[in-house]
Amino acid sequence: MHNIGNIMKQAKKMQEKMGRLQEELETKTIEAQAGGGMVRVVVNGKFELVSLKIEKEVVNPEDIEMLQDLIAAAVNEGIRKAQEMASSEMAKITGGLGIPGLGM
Repeated sequence: MHNIGNIMKQAKKMQEKMGRLQEELETKTIEAQAGGGMVRVVVNGKFELVSLKIEKEVVNPEDIEMLQDLIAAAVNEGIRKAQEMASSEMAKITGGLGIPGLGM
């Protein structure tokens, strides 16, 4: 019975640390780009697009599809980097254990 109490205490501490981590991730951001920097995005740790910058040279009314592709590529790269950041931070708390239901 004593071990169960310790396990529960440890689980509660880990849950508290994860809650703080989620709050911290909301304030952390990463930048990603596409088209050699012609399209740049900033994504936060909640995988939300915070900002989008497009250089005017890439805006061509005759080729909107290219601009759309660059935006999608930059946003997807930003989300991927934010996921890596969140996973890295989570691994610090969980010791690298993949705990179902606690993932980010």
